[in-house]
Amino acid sequence: MTILGISAFYHDSAAALVHDGRLVAAAQEERFSRVKHDFRFPRQAIAYCLAEAGLDGSQLDLVAFYDKPLLKFERILESHLAYAPRGVRAFRKAMPVWLKQKLWMDEFIRSQLGYRGKIIYPEHHLSHAASAFFPSPFAEAAILVADGVGEWATTTYGVGREQAITLLGELRFPHSLGLLYSAFTYYLGFRVNSGEHKVMGLAPYGEPRYVELILGRLIDLKEDGSFRVDMGYFDYAVGLVMTNRRFARLFGGPPRRPEGPLSQRHMDIARSIQWVTEEIVLRMARHLHRQTGQSNLCLAGGCALNCVANGRLLREGPFRGLWIQPAAGDAGAALGAALAGWHMFAGRERHAAGVHDRQQGSYLGPAFSNEEIERYLTSVGAVYQRMRPKDLAQHTAALLERGQVVGWFQGRMEFGPRALGNRSILADARLPAMQEVVNQKIKFRESFRPLAPSVLEEFAGQYFELDCPSPYMLVVAPVVASQRLPLKNSDRLLAGIERRRAVRSTIPAVTHVDYSSRVHTVEHTCNPRFAEVIEAFRKKTGCPVVINTSFNVRGEPIVCTPEDAYLCFMNTDMDYLVMGDFVLDKKRQTQLAVRQRRRFALD
Repeated sequence: MTILGISAFYHDSAAALVHDGRLVAAAQEERFSRVKHDFRFPRQAIAYCLAEAGLDGSQLDLVAFYDKPLLKFERILESHLAYAPRGVRAFRKAMPVWLKQKLWMDEFIRSQLGYRGKIIYPEHHLSHAASAFFPSPFAEAAILVADGVGEWATTTYGVGREQAITLLGELRFPHSLGLLYSAFTYYLGFRVNSGEHKVMGLAPYGEPRYVELILGRLIDLKEDGSFRVDMGYFDYAVGLVMTNRRFARLFGGPPRRPEGPLSQRHMDIARSIQWVTEEIVLRMARHLHRQTGQSNLCLAGGCALNCVANGRLLREGPFRGLWIQPAAGDAGAALGAALAGWHMFAGRERHAAGVHDRQQGSYLGPAFSNEEIERYLTSVGAVYQRMRPKDLAQHTAALLERGQVVGWFQGRMEFGPRALGNRSILADARLPAMQEVVNQKIKFRESFRPLAPSVLEEFAGQYFELDCPSPYMLVVAPVVASQRLPLKNSDRLLAGIERRRAVRSTIPAVTHVDYSSRVHTVEHTCNPRFAEVIEAFRKKTGCPVVINTSFNVRGEPIVCTPEDAYLCFMNTDMDYLVMGDFVLDKKRQTQLAVRQRRRFALD
């Protein structure tokens, strides 16, 4: 039985294909369209998934769309009626798309796929819950879903057992953890549904000075983690912006202008909303543990991408095991809808032994053969060297040891927002200057943003306070005391963003200003070629840690094809590109590719 899952029309549209319960393929539309967070119907992602299975749309047995459009439309209508006449502009802007397309989803999907079979519509949070529980290694587990909003639900909790999911409770719009965080993202000058991770990265530079203000004026937080938002400070229910003038007065000024300077006040506000978010998540988790008695927890929804909160859950929460859907945002709901179709609609059994998950490392996207890569490189006149696979790891490790920045393009593309060693930019984590080099000369992004490490799983405990694998880079953990270095007196005088310049550990390029790090553990059998590079680097340097950041520049989706990788390589200060078995040295390339430079809107 072959099931296609689809998410679309909000942000991060995606497709996922499940055949007899096995994940065959999954990808976000943005990787093909080259439009970050692309919300449009995922035609190219669907075409890829079908091609991976050797099918066309007419051969599908079931299609699962990730939410109930009519229920979502009901929420939009009721919200605008409740707040009328506020929000008239937003209502007028939204209606044409609904009336022409979203309300006729059956007909639209069939016309796009050439498909005549059954279409199911799991609720948005059920799709997220299915994406969290069904691929997890647990036979049963508690489930927590938190995001902006689905149809009505903003947070949902429940229990998964074998092939069943039972949802036990929910918070409803407009009382939303995701929208609360996004409102602060907007106020701090970052793009909503895109810049939330920047708020998380900015938070360690600040102090939680505004926590009491948030808890006293903006939300009424209960012991079980539920809360009510005072909507007198927000416009997101019906407006085109997230916060209003009353919010601005409360926090001492208007929203920060995008790309404007960052003050200590901005950093303190970021730290405060991050603190409140962590507190809400921890209270919800404790309540869920008391309600369900489960020892394991599965997470999904956009809030599950808050790696700092995840790290605290792992260290402080009551659950013994934690599994987070790598594509926790709306993209992953396509996968969840397909798995809900298999287990809950078709009633097929699920087997989980408690050891390995079914996500396959999240390497579910397109791969390109050496022949395809060479054909492309030849077509653009690239100068390259083909190496034997057994020499590739040694050569790449030697480049990293020499302080070179390497674009690393191998195997199947990752599903989800993290680069996990197949579409990555690699560099030496021991070099203090490397964070600035990668951020400003390679990625062209804000200087305050931290870089993440990839570490061989067996050595992770020697560098990070982490006693379990983190294969999807979704957990922040402190650097262990033995790897920390005393600050110089001059470093103690640094303030604000300049604090990033202090050398805090033996791996300073991946150590944030609060000594934390978003860890990716690499296991040899899951990604052997990437593990070989890190192992070769370890043997040369004694350090089993490298910088791993996504292969893209600011505003660009992670590269998908050899062409994407080559153009990104040619238009940055990256030193080398290792693509399949081919190695490209920037100094030996012509500059013809620069003429093909792509422009991406800043995120």
